[in-house]
Amino acid sequence: MKYARQFAVILGVTLIAELIKYVTPLPVPAGVYGLVLMLAALKTGLIKLEWVKETAMFLTGMLQIIFIPAAAGLLVSYAGFRDILPQSVALILISTAAVVAATGLVTQGVQRGVNGRRGRKAPEDTI
Repeated sequence: MKYARQFAVILGVTLIAELIKYVTPLPVPAGVYGLVLMLAALKTGLIKLEWVKETAMFLTGMLQIIFIPAAAGLLVSYAGFRDILPQSVALILISTAAVVAATGLVTQGVQRGVNGRRGRKAPEDTI
């Protein structure tokens, strides 16, 4: 019963995100709204972590299985992708590298800000 309640909380946030997507004219996926809503709810204490933790861990562990139908669909329609495959692979590699670099830079900036407020040196500055 605990897992059903946890799943209901996650489903409720997802439903609210879908409603926001439906009423707003912005081209933002409902999943992004859902992630932002869940983060805000967890940070403000509106939703307690223990209300969703076990089910969320289970669902994130299942991500590989969830993507199997999408991968199978790509394999079935390979003939249509054949002409744009090199460009697609290049775009995926470049965008992945950009996301990794941006994430690293933001993380370093946040850590410097946190360490600066605490009066400590960042780990890379102590070597």
